[in-house]
Amino acid sequence: MGKPTGFLEFVRENPKKQPVSERIQHYNAFEEPLTSRRLTTQAARCMDCGVPYCNFGCPVQNLIPEFNEYIYQGQWRNAYGTLQSTNNFPEFTGRVCPAPCESSCCAGLVDESISIKQIELAIIEKAYEEGWVKPNTPVPSTGVKVAIVGSGPAGLAAAHQLNLAGHEVTVLEKNEVLGGLLRLGIPSFKLEKDIVERRIDIMRSQGILFKTNTHVGENFSVEQLQEDFDYICLTGGAEHPRDLPIPKNDLEGVHFAMDFLSQQNRRVENLPVKGADILATDKHVVVIGGGDTGSDCVGTSIRQGAASVTQIEILPKPPKQRAEGNPWPEYPRVFQTSSSQEEGCTRLFSTSTKKLSGDSQVSGLICCEVNWTQDGQGQWKMTEKEGSEFTLQADLVLLAMGFVHPVKAGLLENLGIELDERGNVKTENHQTNIPNVYAAGDMATGQSLVVRAIFSGRQMAKALDRAIKGYSHLS
Repeated sequence: MGKPTGFLEFVRENPKKQPVSERIQHYNAFEEPLTSRRLTTQAARCMDCGVPYCNFGCPVQNLIPEFNEYIYQGQWRNAYGTLQSTNNFPEFTGRVCPAPCESSCCAGLVDESISIKQIELAIIEKAYEEGWVKPNTPVPSTGVKVAIVGSGPAGLAAAHQLNLAGHEVTVLEKNEVLGGLLRLGIPSFKLEKDIVERRIDIMRSQGILFKTNTHVGENFSVEQLQEDFDYICLTGGAEHPRDLPIPKNDLEGVHFAMDFLSQQNRRVENLPVKGADILATDKHVVVIGGGDTGSDCVGTSIRQGAASVTQIEILPKPPKQRAEGNPWPEYPRVFQTSSSQEEGCTRLFSTSTKKLSGDSQVSGLICCEVNWTQDGQGQWKMTEKEGSEFTLQADLVLLAMGFVHPVKAGLLENLGIELDERGNVKTENHQTNIPNVYAAGDMATGQSLVVRAIFSGRQMAKALDRAIKGYSHLS
């Protein structure tokens, strides 16, 4: 698709970013989108490959060559129609998705991949600008009442799809604002919150009901939930954080990443901050965990005026190029630097924290370097490098090592939901052990990407719609 020789004629262009010195002074988005003319050139790089691996690399199975062709031809509305047929919320994924589609792009074999993510974002923003994003067309109501517990990406996607099928959908959210991780977890400089509210306003106008401050299992009973609704969809995410089982991990100044991030998102939105303030201002901050959440902690700490920020990763530093065991079109496990990390952060790899130091308040970390080796069965084993112990100064330690499973107390325990060996909700075709209860997103799969949660929510909606009607026209 696009121009047959475009990938030979044009180079990839990335959005320009505000200088670091400017963007760390605020919590707003800092990338400047390309003009429509430049985006047309970028779409022209799509190389009409025989097998569009980008489609398979995309977790929501976006029809990428098709919308690239429409952009190249200047047919923006057709591009929007193609995009929204597979992705409910391209305004979210176009901002926070790591773009596995680009890793699978055939152009990436010979040059840089197509700028799929920024083309996707440009399409949806053009659609909003032109007024093409509208509520679902009303369809005859089935009269079936569906409760969706959790308003994160999986829950919102399921709500949108089930409403499209004619069911009466109510979304229950424990917080006072909607969006789940999108609203209170991801920093505003990556996803501004009016973007989330803009979409929810459209969903309200198409008849979806939203109830905030409704924590099922606490201030809203499971019995009431089952009485009020015919079907229940669990999309509450995997919110139980992975702890660090080392001595003195209960010192003051040691916090889970999401507590830190959600507080700052609340400040940005002028919402009440829950608990004592967790602030990085004038502190030596150590972030344990090298993933996206850790990176978000880095960017937030810098904006709060941290004295220094160090990010620790227990795994080795990835190579600059794909290793033999990581062939195209797999997602590349290569060294990358996030926008937050480039703002000023010391990064340590192959580093393990042995214990924390301090009396009541944390003052440092005792760390060591580690070696990784494979045994005869190919299993990786970690050992401490002899004589490598060192100390890091720290006034604030943020644990960003991921999430292990959903919170079990309350909703899941009261419903009697069966869990799998990893502690996630056990499902078969999204149905739990309770016939009228379904689950999707991180609650069922474990911690993953926003884009995967959207796809999971869509698939759950299709499975539930088929269970209700005996068929489903949902995609």
